[in-house]
Amino acid sequence: MFKSVKSEWELAMFNSIWVSVWEEKGYELEYTNQVVERFLAVSDDGKYVGTSEIKPYLLGHNEIESVAPFRHHPKIIDDPTRVAEIDKIAILQHFRGQQPISDLLSSAVYCAEKYNFRYFISLLEPVFYRALRITFHIPMEKVGGKQFYKGDDVIPVLFDMEHIYQNKKQYDWLTYQNSSDNRAMPAL
Repeated sequence: MFKSVKSEWELAMFNSIWVSVWEEKGYELEYTNQVVERFLAVSDDGKYVGTSEIKPYLLGHNEIESVAPFRHHPKIIDDPTRVAEIDKIAILQHFRGQQPISDLLSSAVYCAEKYNFRYFISLLEPVFYRALRITFHIPMEKVGGKQFYKGDDVIPVLFDMEHIYQNKKQYDWLTYQNSSDNRAMPAL
């Protein structure tokens, strides 16, 4: 399941999870002030186990531009208002596996559909990139080569979110069927 971060307590849990994962992996921490939405992956027994953050994309102004020239990509140039950045995809070590990833991917698709985004951009570690491509069949394209950034090698990618939410039946890992169903947990 996934849940949108709505309270200060949930924000504290969100920050605790991604900071813990970033420190475990040796990544440089970067906090974000502007967000579209933040999500928590929730285990079947109600524990918060993962995070994802959707940030607005401002053509040429996101730090991600220092890694790859997203602003020059034709799909982004076509309508930058329908592009967002996905960041802070993190899962606590003891919970890593297909279900939390499915929930976080589902939260991203839910958010893209809710806000009418066509594409998400991101920097992915190579192993995660391969898992998304092979296991989850995410429609994405590389926007540059692998390079070192803030503690690890990353691959800049463009996700075709619109393709996923317009073809939900093709993605058996998707945990919701429409933008009003986010499998959210009740407020605690």
